[in-house]
Amino acid sequence: MDAPGRSPSSDRPSVQSSESLGFAPDARLLIVNCDDFGMHPSINTAVIESIEQGIASSCSLMTLCSSAPQAMRLLEQRPDIPFGIHLTMVCETTHARWGPMSAKEKVPSLLNDEGELFAPTPAGRAALLDRARIDEVEREFRAQIDAVGDAGLTPTHLDFHCLADGGRDDILDLTVDLAAEYGLAVRVWLPPGLRRVRHRGLPVIDNGFLDSFSLSIGGKAARYEQLLRDLPAGLNEWAVHPGTSGRRPHVVDHDQLVRGTDYAFLMSSRAHDVLRHEGIVVIDYRVVQRIWSDTTVQWPPRTAGRLRPSAPPLGPQVKT
Repeated sequence: MDAPGRSPSSDRPSVQSSESLGFAPDARLLIVNCDDFGMHPSINTAVIESIEQGIASSCSLMTLCSSAPQAMRLLEQRPDIPFGIHLTMVCETTHARWGPMSAKEKVPSLLNDEGELFAPTPAGRAALLDRARIDEVEREFRAQIDAVGDAGLTPTHLDFHCLADGGRDDILDLTVDLAAEYGLAVRVWLPPGLRRVRHRGLPVIDNGFLDSFSLSIGGKAARYEQLLRDLPAGLNEWAVHPGTSGRRPHVVDHDQLVRGTDYAFLMSSRAHDVLRHEGIVVIDYRVVQRIWSDTTVQWPPRTAGRLRPSAPPLGPQVKT
């Protein structure tokens, strides 16, 4: 899983992304994004509660999963919740498996020898990235994005499920170009991607990126508190994975423990207290999306797609 850390200082621009978003140079900004929305009803419930009652600020929707329709209904009922599209080319479950949005015969290079999506194991990811044709990746990504547009929903950004920065340079470049067409931002956090995206003049995280699967279960709440206290100035992002035991109530595995402990901290009064005490500003991708949309107008706009252009906000969107 993705590990926390700081990007190399040689890659950092003279002006931080947080400043380009309209905040003071010493502002400590944090996006708290709930990944895997749509994977299961219990995850859907935990994500909504973590945003509406907890400290989370946004989520990312997995359109391929069986609980995605429920997740999209929840978003339709809550138009103020900002969300991204969790672009998915792998499947880690052995039960309730999902497949591509595109017809399988249209994206054969994305499938294993059994005609299924690869598992996000090291071997599975390597096999996928070795054989995936970029035109088929584009077909599948467009299908997932357009499924959201067909539901009448307006996302803010694109990110990746179990493939950091898409796993390949050309896949990240494709995604940035798709974001330009659809008027969206992209989550980027690995040093090579940060360099290329900053070269385009686009805001990305200034400091290390946190994937909650990288944290130990024991003492996680205390670790989260320390990470908040140590949060540096600039734009930071946490990818968290809240969930409850409803997914598989009789099975307690590492996945369940990660999700349960994430949910507990995000919903805790302690999390709110530390944020207030430290003066950390929790934002979401809407303000980042505004700059991406303004900066990428030189790319051809999408004219035939089904995704309705979103209306970027006029000012920074701060969770209160």
